[in-house]
Amino acid sequence: MIEPLLDVMRRLRDPETGCEWDTVQTFETIAPYTIEEAYEVADAIQREDMDGLKDELGDLLLQVVFHSQIASDEGHFSFGDVVNVICEKMIRRHPHIFGEADNSPGWEQIKAEERAETGKSSALDGVALALPALLRAQKIQKRAARVGFDWPEKAPVKAKLLEELEEVEQAKTPEDIHEEMGDLLFSAVNLSRHYGVDAEQALADATRKFSIRFNKVESTAPRDMKDMSIDELEEEWQKAKAAS
Repeated sequence: MIEPLLDVMRRLRDPETGCEWDTVQTFETIAPYTIEEAYEVADAIQREDMDGLKDELGDLLLQVVFHSQIASDEGHFSFGDVVNVICEKMIRRHPHIFGEADNSPGWEQIKAEERAETGKSSALDGVALALPALLRAQKIQKRAARVGFDWPEKAPVKAKLLEELEEVEQAKTPEDIHEEMGDLLFSAVNLSRHYGVDAEQALADATRKFSIRFNKVESTAPRDMKDMSIDELEEEWQKAKAAS
């Protein structure tokens, strides 16, 4: 089933008869599209739009094929190599399914062995720099926690969050405020993690909720919002909140 798509991409990338746009793309130029398509997949799932999800998964698959074709053109690897690598990885990481369960090493041991094979030694190695900041912070914290670098209870995590808030209030220069706000956000992510809450999803949900309520205020306000006082806007906000 994948061959027709691989053939389409080969033709698009043909240096003599291919598409003018596709033939000049590089890993770097299409990387932003890859990230965008992944978000559109997530959006279709969030909206429970199965037709949209089918379409967006196709767009995301195209990105994988596109990267693979560029790699093949440059003599690095092929799409088949990508498939083989991920199959080998999944089999290796699930020895209880594909091997002898009684003698299977633990997940962390498997991950440590993989890092050693690739020359990576830190527990934090492999967390992508391009991830959204909240998601990357969450992954970094989880990696640290796996090797014991974590508070066992929520109380010190809450205390750290309050401490960081106090440091924001005490900061004087824009540079200091910037740094302390980063620490505050990082601590908030940590508290979310201790509550078992996905910080990225929680913020996305809160932003969507705000947008819905704001749009309600915007559409029902008695006059232009710019001409209303903060107290009047708060009153309208509470009405929108009660209606949601």
